[in-house]
Amino acid sequence: MSTTTSTGTTFGHTVRAEWIKLWTVRSTWWTMAALVVLGAGLTTLICWGNADWLASDDADESPGSFITWGMMIAQVCAVIVGTLAVTSEYGTGMVRTSFAAVPQRGAVFAAKAIVVSGVLFVVGTLTALLGYLGGNFFLDREGIGLALEGDVARSMYGSGLYLATLGLLSLAVGFLVRHTAAAISIVLATVFVVGTMVMLIPGELGEWITKLMPGNAASALVAPVAFNPDLLGAWTGFGVLVAEVAALSALAWYLLDRRDA
Repeated sequence: MSTTTSTGTTFGHTVRAEWIKLWTVRSTWWTMAALVVLGAGLTTLICWGNADWLASDDADESPGSFITWGMMIAQVCAVIVGTLAVTSEYGTGMVRTSFAAVPQRGAVFAAKAIVVSGVLFVVGTLTALLGYLGGNFFLDREGIGLALEGDVARSMYGSGLYLATLGLLSLAVGFLVRHTAAAISIVLATVFVVGTMVMLIPGELGEWITKLMPGNAASALVAPVAFNPDLLGAWTGFGVLVAEVAALSALAWYLLDRRDA
């Protein structure tokens, strides 16, 4: 894209600037390292610790439910990355410099979204693959290994897609509240706490709200076999999550041009 702003800056320049800003802070490196360690490490550990049970007649879960287990925890890191990509600039006042260089604030939003989602997709997918290799080693020893095909393969890049979309959700919330602790708390509470508490709502209403919560909607995309079979299908749920993130991003984009930096 060669569209230029009033300062002569192209959108490509804006994306490059956001890439540099993301990787020149130590928090990004530490958070990405934690994402890989938690995502791949916990998957390996949980498969190692449960391989005997999963291979026994007493098992009431599928090995496919555990082969991406660590990605459930790694999503915390995706939330942090998406949030800090925005709120760290508001905290230091650097955002004013960004908007001075690129007066079209929507371009800054779009550039951040491209960089954050792209990085999280790649790192998330590779982390899921590392977890698969580590976890499947122990499953294979018990004769219950999983081939990297079909739903197992889908769960690898599905993990990357989920983390990328969760990063975009955090990015939008970051633009809305402009405060690191508040944005991270809101997203984590929505994904982990509220998403579980709505299960207490009785009847079909509670069932549907549970299915549509951001932390639950795409759960089936991340694992070959979901722990909760009553959730939405893999791609249906992901479509719901994308629609929710798109709506929140549209609101954040709208307000971005109408509030002082």
